[in-house]
Amino acid sequence: MPDTPTPPAGPRVPERHELGDAPILVASDVDGTLVDDFERLTLRTHVAVNAVLAAGGHFVLATGRPPRAVDPIAAQLDFAPLAVCANGAVLYDTATSQVVSASLMSPELLGRVAELVYRYLPGAGFAAERVAHGEHDAATPRFAASTGYQHAWLEPDTETASDAEVLAHPAVKLLVREPGMTSDEMHARVAPHLHGIADVTYATNNGLIEFHVPGITKATGIQAAIDHLGLSGELRTAAFGDMPNDSEMLRWASMGVAMGNAHPVARAAANTVTASNLDDGVARVLEHWF
Repeated sequence: MPDTPTPPAGPRVPERHELGDAPILVASDVDGTLVDDFERLTLRTHVAVNAVLAAGGHFVLATGRPPRAVDPIAAQLDFAPLAVCANGAVLYDTATSQVVSASLMSPELLGRVAELVYRYLPGAGFAAERVAHGEHDAATPRFAASTGYQHAWLEPDTETASDAEVLAHPAVKLLVREPGMTSDEMHARVAPHLHGIADVTYATNNGLIEFHVPGITKATGIQAAIDHLGLSGELRTAAFGDMPNDSEMLRWASMGVAMGNAHPVARAAANTVTASNLDDGVARVLEHWF
């Protein structure tokens, strides 16, 4: 009988000597990275993250989620972290539920992006993520979607409107959804035509891409968090992520760590690869340092 094929080996969790000195600041993506597929922080990861603070370090969330979707994650920790939200467009203080800063796409910029989407992704639907200074200020609708937008996940508080109405108000990001395509395919179609008009990225491959003000990434958001914390000088940093919207921060960090379940773009941007989010990949690395 022929030999049974050996299954491919999983990612090798880096050894401590490969990781260098412990970072002063750790930034972690949320979905597919810090939490499991039920949006839960495991006990092992909870302990490892709290060990960062016990050692005098800083821990920052860096996510594509808007502020309103970060509070349930922060509530699972023993402290209230700063959160880089909307792929770097928003810095949010979970302790006070206040937006510290936000990089807003103007209606004019939203309209220019929409023109490109109409041309290269005909039939796609639009949604806009908005913020107010206080996240519990109900006067500002947070998520507005066009009638042709098909949600990638549950959004119970959606304001449905025409394309023109969705694009008429400043937003921290514009979401474009085309369920018949992958996000990889959508990105390939539209990205070459932006020419500095806006930045585009994605955190899932199920037909959803997201646009921001040019130059805004999770890396710029983490730098804003560092400035807000008053940290200065040579600062050793570590970042964890799994998708293309994490690639800039993985390249920027002193030690960029991709998850075992990471997209090839994130893997290519990282210094090393750890185990998956379902196998406590973040904790396995933090335990080497703290």
